[in-house]
Amino acid sequence: MKSALLAGLVLVPALMHASLTSISIQTLDGKPFDLAALQGKAVLFVNVASKCGFTKQYAGLQALHAEMKDKGLVIVGVPSNDFGGQEPGSAEQIATFCSETYGVEFPLTEKVAVKGPQKHPLYAWLSGGRGEPKWNFHKYLVDRKGNVVGEFPSRTAPDSPELKAAIEKALQES
Repeated sequence: MKSALLAGLVLVPALMHASLTSISIQTLDGKPFDLAALQGKAVLFVNVASKCGFTKQYAGLQALHAEMKDKGLVIVGVPSNDFGGQEPGSAEQIATFCSETYGVEFPLTEKVAVKGPQKHPLYAWLSGGRGEPKWNFHKYLVDRKGNVVGEFPSRTAPDSPELKAAIEKALQES
């Protein structure tokens, strides 16, 4: 009986975040991010940082956003300071940097941990069974049904044929 009770306790946290829409996260300006609004869309989650060798990917992500948003793609930038302390700024500093330097219009979340024991539940869900990001600008692609269908390392540019093909496929699935 005791082991059955313990097994039930272990399952509860896993079931709490069985879907993307069950996860809570804030926007960069501290308001609740309504992940339910992403239902029926393909979503590219990218852990971002302002002082990284890959930071220039913001420009490519913004171009991808402009090109594909009307087709149903949402890009979500998730600032994180997990890799080399390369996102040290406050929410206001991050927002200003992204807007003024790269004209970012896609949504940004609060700064969170994306790896290790302190990782945010969003990244626990995204990386479940796949492995954690190895560096900034790691990308997870979620299809219109809410399934993680692709994972792309930092070196995969936003305009890479591999990523664009995966996005097109995710957009076609309904």
